[in-house]
Amino acid sequence: MKFSQIPGHKTTIDILRRSVLQGRVSHAQLFTGPEGCGSLALALAYAQYLSCENRTESDSCGICRSCLKYEKLIHPDLHFVFPVIKDKKNNEPVSDTFISQWREFLGQSPYFTLNSWLEFIDVENAQGLIFSQEAAEIIKKLSLKSFESDFKVMIIWLPEKMHLATANKLLKLIEEPPEKTLFLLVSDEPDKVIPTLLSRCLYLKIPSFSRQDVASYLIDHYNLPADKASGLAHVARGNLIKAIELCRSEESTILNLNYFRNLMRLAWKRDIVSVVSWTEEISAIGREAQKNFISYSLRLLRENLMMSLNQSKNNLVFLTGEETEFSS
Repeated sequence: MKFSQIPGHKTTIDILRRSVLQGRVSHAQLFTGPEGCGSLALALAYAQYLSCENRTESDSCGICRSCLKYEKLIHPDLHFVFPVIKDKKNNEPVSDTFISQWREFLGQSPYFTLNSWLEFIDVENAQGLIFSQEAAEIIKKLSLKSFESDFKVMIIWLPEKMHLATANKLLKLIEEPPEKTLFLLVSDEPDKVIPTLLSRCLYLKIPSFSRQDVASYLIDHYNLPADKASGLAHVARGNLIKAIELCRSEESTILNLNYFRNLMRLAWKRDIVSVVSWTEEISAIGREAQKNFISYSLRLLRENLMMSLNQSKNNLVFLTGEETEFSS
């Protein structure tokens, strides 16, 4: 991942580049911001830039031995920790148990949620966690000398999912790490990370993407027409993950709008018999589809409330064209 592959975030990228060029790399850093802000992508690009054999002032080269291994997520000095799940086969799982799936999933896109990661490994109704045995794995990996790069990099995605015992075991390691070791913690909810761990990290607060940056990404990666990309970017409100989900799930979005529209019309008519039929139809679509519909409905109710308060003029209503047509 190169900095140039990340839309926008020029100021944040400049801060990261300067820290490397000036030799002021803090050994423990917390990348945090709202969901969909690209924090994981920035951490990957930063680690690649730090390890690049031919980096320029602006970016990693993308073609040296180090960059090519980073691109495939197989660099021997790049390590990952992320939430995993227990099952019948793995009662004491660690991140390396799922490293092949992780590389495949992350290789597709660095913009995703915990739920989408758990869905990828075919887990339903399970809570992803970083279990206590992960601490021993981290200590073992970082006790070794680096293989190829100057720095060993440990990217911990969602440290808020870390068991308290794991976090406590890592405190001294993060406070007094082995030489040339870099911890990059990537968090959506830093308030849920234990304070003693946070106090050892340098904060990097990452803002949401601009609407223009989101639209440009959708145009470049999904070949969307400019007007449609702009509409999805408006609805996503700077959340690139949300924009990608909207782009990929256009069919389910249309289906959810139809469900919502039918329910609202039946409720307006007070047609109880038809509402019962509608309920039976919804009960047959499956749990995940139902959760998706509820989330979609909550968003539409919010947007319609804002519209009724005449907030369109203040640019506080986020609806697609078809949704606006129904709500008007």
